[in-house]
Amino acid sequence: MILLSEIVFNESFVSGLAALGAGIAMIAGFGAAIGQGFAAGKAVEAVGRQPEAQGKITTTMLVGQAMAETTGLYALIIAFVLIGQ
Repeated sequence: MILLSEIVFNESFVSGLAALGAGIAMIAGFGAAIGQGFAAGKAVEAVGRQPEAQGKITTTMLVGQAMAETTGLYALIIAFVLIGQ
């Protein structure tokens, strides 16, 4: 029986797994893009229904999109960290 502590990983194996992890981390970018598109679409619908509340709707939408974007940026930072190893 081979124990995990006895296995020696070479540099190319670790580099390959880091690249794979970076690719998986970037899947989060798709989620952020979908969330931002959904928020913008709903904001346009809301402004169409109640044009006098455009300023408040726009402000709320932009705050929501900024929150959604942080997920994508975090994934990008993680991907860069993994690639840098």
